[in-house]
Amino acid sequence: MSNRKALITCVDTYMGPTIREKFEANGIEVFSSRDPMRSQEDCEALIERAGQIDILIANLAEPPMTGPVHKIENADWDQLFDTLVHPLMYLIRAVTPQMVARQSGKIIAVTSAAPLKGIPNHAAYCAARGAQNAFIKAVGLELARSEVQVNAIAQNYINNDTYYPDDLIESPKFLDHVKRNVPTNRIGAASETAELAAYLASEKCNHMVGQIIPLAGGWAS
Repeated sequence: MSNRKALITCVDTYMGPTIREKFEANGIEVFSSRDPMRSQEDCEALIERAGQIDILIANLAEPPMTGPVHKIENADWDQLFDTLVHPLMYLIRAVTPQMVARQSGKIIAVTSAAPLKGIPNHAAYCAARGAQNAFIKAVGLELARSEVQVNAIAQNYINNDTYYPDDLIESPKFLDHVKRNVPTNRIGAASETAELAAYLASEKCNHMVGQIIPLAGGWAS
């Protein structure tokens, strides 16, 4: 996996730190981005600064707004789509031309298993994450003939500072919730996501495209 470059977005949050550590340990040059991605122009500028990108890790996160569907605020709905859905499309639209031209590339989105099962009082979050997953599935099929592999890691119940920080997963109430809802009876390690991302980004993985891979301890089965 050496002599390759990966762009990891929002590198300081969600799964960014762990994936960066794993990739660097594997000899991959990492271009870390902390840039806002509010527009296509932002993402085009980011890709231009990064140069040739062999691997794109679309690591995007936004804490869910909770509450019943009839109380969803337009601003909250828009915030979820502006931070999760629109940047994903902008990024892939910006990086695709160079990958198609080379007939080579890996795109991995770190999304969520939430829309695969559904969570009451999280309709807006499930909608945004579901849009990400649907987009990745379609793009994966589209770009497969150009030798660009596009997949998503749809995770839940994975230790990370954005959704499952240490203080939460050490709570007896939360641990009881996990035992009742997660077949593995535990929270997954962030390193499991990084290992899966490393495999999807490797030259050993060329026949998997458009897949939304649940990494949630059986919760989404």
